[in-house]
Amino acid sequence: MTFSHLLYLHGFRSSPLSAKAQQVARRIEQRQASGRPTEWWCPQLPPSPSQALDMVLRGVDAWPVERMGVIGSSLGGFYATVVAERLGCRAVLLNPAVDPARDLARYIGEIEAWHTSERFYFRPEYVDQLREMAPGPLTRPQRYLAIIAKGDEVLDWHEMAARYRGGHIRLLEGGDHALSDFDTHLDAVFDFLDPV
Repeated sequence: MTFSHLLYLHGFRSSPLSAKAQQVARRIEQRQASGRPTEWWCPQLPPSPSQALDMVLRGVDAWPVERMGVIGSSLGGFYATVVAERLGCRAVLLNPAVDPARDLARYIGEIEAWHTSERFYFRPEYVDQLREMAPGPLTRPQRYLAIIAKGDEVLDWHEMAARYRGGHIRLLEGGDHALSDFDTHLDAVFDFLDPV
C-alpha cells in the first residue's frame, strides 16, 4: 500500500534545514507534482526527549497508520523506532542512535545547534527521559529499513546493524555519519515506503 503521510525526525543538534531533510522535502514535492498527494511533516524537535515524543505523537495522531511512514536520522532514528513500535508504521533509519541515553550523557550543558547557531541547554533529566522511552526488541523487524555507514565517525555501525538485525539493512562501505551521499539512497527509501 502506498504511503500518504511522511514524518521526518532530525538528529541531535540538527533541524529541518539539514541536507537530508531538504532532499526528502524535494522528493515529496516531486511526488505531489506527479499527482500523489502526500502529507509531509518535519518538525523542529525540542531538546527534551519527552516533549519531542509527545509533540510528534500528537502531531500524527489522526494519520492513517497503515499509510504513514517515518524517517529518522541519528537521534531521530531512535525516535522513529519509538514511534514505529508504538504505532506499527514503517520506518527508515539513517545511521540511527541505538543507545542515546549513554551516548548523549557527555553532552549535558549548553549546546549550539548546527544549522541555526541557536543555543540550547541539554539537561541531565533528558538522559533519563531517553532511557525511559527506549523501546525493547523490535516487534516486527521487517517494518524497518536501516541505512548504516561503516564509516560513521559518531556511532558504531556494528551496534546499529545488530539492533536492526532481521530488518532490511543497507550496509555501506565507508560513508559518514551525515550520509553525505544520501541522495543516492532516496530511491531505496521511497521504494521501501511504497511496497508493491
